[in-house]
Amino acid sequence: ADGYYEYQMDECIYSTSDYSDMVLLRSLSFNKVVDVQFNSTVGKYVGYTEEGVKYAENWNKDQALVQGLKASVDTVCRPNAQILDSSVRDKA
Repeated sequence: ADGYYEYQMDECIYSTSDYSDMVLLRSLSFNKVVDVQFNSTVGKYVGYTEEGVKYAENWNKDQALVQGLKASVDTVCRPNAQILDSSVRDKA
């Protein structure tokens, strides 16, 4: 009960069957408050708290990090969505 709760959540969000609107959201939270979030459509980290703004500024300077996360839409999100969607369609 006493302590801190920190976590990262990655989400691949889409609504079209061709995945053309696929977005990667990486949210980093502390004690259930989102501090900073990467959005692949925006193409950078955005800070939502005072600490999150500092993190975002530093991480956005690292172009390799930012480019890697943007590429994750094609390397992680789409392939996994295709696998999951096909397994659901095959069962229908």
